[in-house]
Amino acid sequence: MKLVHLSDLHIGKNVNGYAMLEDQKAIFTQILTIIQEEAPEAVLLCGDIYDKTTPSAEAMALFDWFLTELAGDGRTVLLISGNHDSAERLTVGARLMEKSRVYMAPVYTGALQQITLQDQFGPVTFTLLPFLRPAVVRAAWPDETVESTSDAVRVALSHCPPDEPGGRQVLLCHQFVSGASSCDSEEKHIGGLEAVETDLFQPFDYVALGHLHNPQKVGRETVRYCGTPLKYSFSEAHAQKSVTVVTLEEKGKTQIRTVPLHPRYDMRRLKGSFAELMEQASDDYVQLTLTDETEIPNAYNRLREKYAHIMILEYDNTRTRAQADFSHVTSEREKSELELFGELFYQQNGRAMSESQQAYMDALLRELKEGEES
Repeated sequence: MKLVHLSDLHIGKNVNGYAMLEDQKAIFTQILTIIQEEAPEAVLLCGDIYDKTTPSAEAMALFDWFLTELAGDGRTVLLISGNHDSAERLTVGARLMEKSRVYMAPVYTGALQQITLQDQFGPVTFTLLPFLRPAVVRAAWPDETVESTSDAVRVALSHCPPDEPGGRQVLLCHQFVSGASSCDSEEKHIGGLEAVETDLFQPFDYVALGHLHNPQKVGRETVRYCGTPLKYSFSEAHAQKSVTVVTLEEKGKTQIRTVPLHPRYDMRRLKGSFAELMEQASDDYVQLTLTDETEIPNAYNRLREKYAHIMILEYDNTRTRAQADFSHVTSEREKSELELFGELFYQQNGRAMSESQQAYMDALLRELKEGEES
């Protein structure tokens, strides 16, 4: 069974003041061409369909077109919500869409949707796990111990029906997984989203992940983030965006490959003196860093003659480096003791503190502070 794994479309996103809708439509058209050539039995959309929980009418219209095209030729589409989505809004009309073989994970209330497809090797069961927070799982299963995001995923998966003997299992999941690397266009995880442990994925033949923007495996080859179809920050400038194609054969045999994507405008970082940059030109989205020691009059408008899409214009010189050093020291001084300890805990353990650990440390720090004042 051939699958196409997509995630993090972030439809409606603005990047450094530039609306990305036209870029998104262009890359979706390219993805649809790849899907026509690959002819997968199913397409997996693993969360962050939209960039905001209340998307614009234009963003919704673009997704409506894309989803309609994806579901063409009787193709199955499986979809989960991400942390940028409103699961309630995204799943409006979900039962009606099932008639067109489009299956959307419902709002989590204690049960995960599972869809089973058949091929020549037997059944493949897809478990749809939308983005979860511990509080949501605690509300659904009050007798379970749920202190961390990893606990939440473990409890949610534990209440799924048992695996069919010899059957293949695929999980759609939108979480930050321990051991993965992030970039600037994603939410930060320290003190926020907690890492999910990879051993929870052991029963699955393939884990289709969403949430992180760079394509990567996490642990074994079959636990993968496919990444965004477009670059959404300059930290991704050197990343190759792609479509992930997965072929499930008999149990234990999974083939994975990627098909590169080519945006209409790439994201590039260019650095040099004003004179050096004026000798070049580009239509791509660019971050220009001037190394001149003195500020160049009207630099932005003059550079626009050579670079049509300047997203960031900055200086790197003696003055700006001194300012950056001062800002870093000031930022560290403004953090609370709990925030600083949380960062240290994350660096040493590879995961954030659980809610109970945060509460314990908060109480301990308050007690120490009160002792100093008395």
